[in-house]
Amino acid sequence: MTGPETLDLARESIFVLLQMAGPIMLVALGVGLTIALFQALTQIQEMTLVFVPKILTIFLSLMIALPFMGQIMGAYMERIVLRIAAG
Repeated sequence: MTGPETLDLARESIFVLLQMAGPIMLVALGVGLTIALFQALTQIQEMTLVFVPKILTIFLSLMIALPFMGQIMGAYMERIVLRIAAG
């Protein structure tokens, strides 16, 4: 494997990582901001209030996005296998 091929594989790996983790991280960010706004408006400063809703929404979004994530990983693995087979 040459240098440019290695860099291309690394770039593609980072792009796949962002495609898979991005939607889940955006959901976590949105829930965190919503709860922070709720805490600021009601002046409830409970630290544990953030964890349960965030964990539940991340779990729910993972269940929804899991087929999409599997499809991305499957396609990426096929490309890697084709590169390995091509030599």
